[in-house]
Amino acid sequence: MATDPKKPLSMPVPLRDILTQVLATCRRESDLHLVRIWEHWDAVVGRVVAENAQPAAFKGRRLIVHVTSSVWIHQLCFMKDDILHSLNKALGAPLLDEIKFKIGPL
Repeated sequence: MATDPKKPLSMPVPLRDILTQVLATCRRESDLHLVRIWEHWDAVVGRVVAENAQPAAFKGRRLIVHVTSSVWIHQLCFMKDDILHSLNKALGAPLLDEIKFKIGPL
């Protein structure tokens, strides 16, 4: 996609806005609410956890979270029920049934 050199560059757009637009074209309406997880993640888990664990994907009603190490997976397993409850509360509906943690890129 070429840009017109005469037009000024547009302002940066948050990644979550781009994801919302893209997913709107390929996901069911009920799944679009799940995209809001990225908006709430840092507030729900806190800064330290968010630096070491980030939502990566959905499989049905399961959230896949990429984590930096097995130590963090172990710690987050103890926090899983609280995170799940807080995310569903922040989303305004019980959209998630499960969270799976795995080592992956943040």
